[in-house]
Amino acid sequence: MEKYILALDQGTTSSRCIIFDHAGTVKSMAQKEIKQIYPRPGWVEHDPMEIWSSQLAVAAEALAQAGLNFSAIKAIGITNQRETAIVWDKLTGKPIHNAIVWQCRRTADKVEELKELGLTDYIRERTGLIPDAYFSATKIAWLLDNVKGARERAAAGELLFGTVDSWLVFKLTGGKKHLTDFTNASRTMIFDIHRLCWDEKLLGIHNIPRTMLPKVCPSGYYFGDTDPAILGGKIPIAGIAGDQQAALFGQCCFNKGEVKNTYGTGCFLLMNTGNEAVKSSHGLITTIAATVSTVATIGPVLPQYAIEGSVFVAGDAIKWLRDGMRLLSSAAESQEYAEKVSDTEGCYLVPAFTGLGAPYWNPYARGILVGITHGFSKEHFIRAALESIAYQTVDVLKAMEEDAGVAINSLRVDGGASANDFLMQFQADILNAETHRPECIETTALGAAYLAGLTTGFWSDTGEILKNWRLNRSFTPEIDETRRKELLAGWEKALGCALYAAR
Repeated sequence: MEKYILALDQGTTSSRCIIFDHAGTVKSMAQKEIKQIYPRPGWVEHDPMEIWSSQLAVAAEALAQAGLNFSAIKAIGITNQRETAIVWDKLTGKPIHNAIVWQCRRTADKVEELKELGLTDYIRERTGLIPDAYFSATKIAWLLDNVKGARERAAAGELLFGTVDSWLVFKLTGGKKHLTDFTNASRTMIFDIHRLCWDEKLLGIHNIPRTMLPKVCPSGYYFGDTDPAILGGKIPIAGIAGDQQAALFGQCCFNKGEVKNTYGTGCFLLMNTGNEAVKSSHGLITTIAATVSTVATIGPVLPQYAIEGSVFVAGDAIKWLRDGMRLLSSAAESQEYAEKVSDTEGCYLVPAFTGLGAPYWNPYARGILVGITHGFSKEHFIRAALESIAYQTVDVLKAMEEDAGVAINSLRVDGGASANDFLMQFQADILNAETHRPECIETTALGAAYLAGLTTGFWSDTGEILKNWRLNRSFTPEIDETRRKELLAGWEKALGCALYAAR
């Protein structure tokens, strides 16, 4: 019987399941949107039970589409939205509150307190992160402080914390396993990325009991088997990686200096820095890249590292145009509208809906539209939204070049918005570098599948996987340097307006 790898891809706006064959080709795929909950401005939540039920539903649907049952699945890989915090009852598996999503800014004041206490350098040194409400630590503390009785129950060992991957592993194994991987742990702001352990000082600062936390393992690792009642039989869970590290792995960026950008809800750019944890001096963060441990591995696993820049709002801006502004009936229409005009009439959109990420890290910045004239139209608005994604990407890549000391002459791209040819061409133009889009842009799920497949011997090594990477299209710069500089100067002025408005 031919075997396959099943990848669970739990994202910010949807849960997906993709089944891959040995060539890395999609056998079947199912997707289900999840509800976005906004209790207050700047607050974002998800229902953990909806995350679980939707993920289970799409797994069953993908298997049915492919005409497969559990016996055809060699292993399961999991990739997930990172930093999102869930706390649940250890015995019942019931969440004590909605998940607090990575985008949520409710703990921005707590982060300012950490900075005032002089902890910025310590946090940066131990975790590789810049203190920000984006990460999990202050979200966990908020849940313990604001859910009645949570502090007492946590101290008594009754509660568990996990990022979405841990939550799914707990549910898939029938409550038997409480595990996470290095990549997700490195996003919590309480994990020492050098010693590969939870940091006791940071746990004490946030008053987070060690008993709440999952065991941390390499990304390619045997995490346990699914409960037979879940998918019909036991299937090994053998790969976990946070979505962006999974995409780096799925893009086959195995070597130092290789860069990818995933255009999803946000934009996430990662550069592989090998076994060196490079400290950024330009507003980027240091994180752990996906690392594989196989049956043949002898001794401790040495992690690879990456530097990363996060753009909080990318595809989410197009979703806002569709659902909030009702200017589009589908995200795909954005390309058609953008190509109806030759430019934006000098208008710029800065989509700082939940603050600005790298390299600015300003949680108080808010979205702003500048340069409107009588000639400004719906088409210009949509084009400005798409262009904003490319501008934010350039800001991060320039910081990355400074930190790594290398010029970036090509960029591997993936994620839903990378299918937009207008955006990819503008990205190449404004970056002045080639942009390469693979045949399979589902590289987040593919990376999780590769990790699970390498762990279980479905693929022998990364060399075999590299043969699966196939180019769909390259985009080369088409505008001259004068025009590029004019456009970037206008963006910098607009960005300055958004930052000024946050004061």
